[in-house]
Amino acid sequence: MARIKGAVTTRNRRKKVLKLAKGYWGAKSKHFKMAKEAVMKSGNYAYIGRRQKKRDFRKLWITRISAACRMNGITYSKFINGLKKAGISLNRKMLSEIAIADAEGFAKLVEKVK
Repeated sequence: MARIKGAVTTRNRRKKVLKLAKGYWGAKSKHFKMAKEAVMKSGNYAYIGRRQKKRDFRKLWITRISAACRMNGITYSKFINGLKKAGISLNRKMLSEIAIADAEGFAKLVEKVK
């Protein structure tokens, strides 16, 4: 039986990694060994970033809601607690959009909560 060489598979694997490393600075985009390390590292950063993005947006929404609450004379925590007691189930993303786009509507929400 004939011996099978792995040149095609190896070349394809290396090409795939080098394609992902395209645009990296210096040898990181040219040499397979350095490119492989850089691609692995960038993949980890991307993975972590996708989770951090969710945290960052939630922080932003809470900051916006808090600012709008303080303009209406109530703290953020009392506002959220009042919403839960009143049975109003709006998520923080929608609350922040209301606070930005419709200040009067947000003021009515605050009055219901009070």
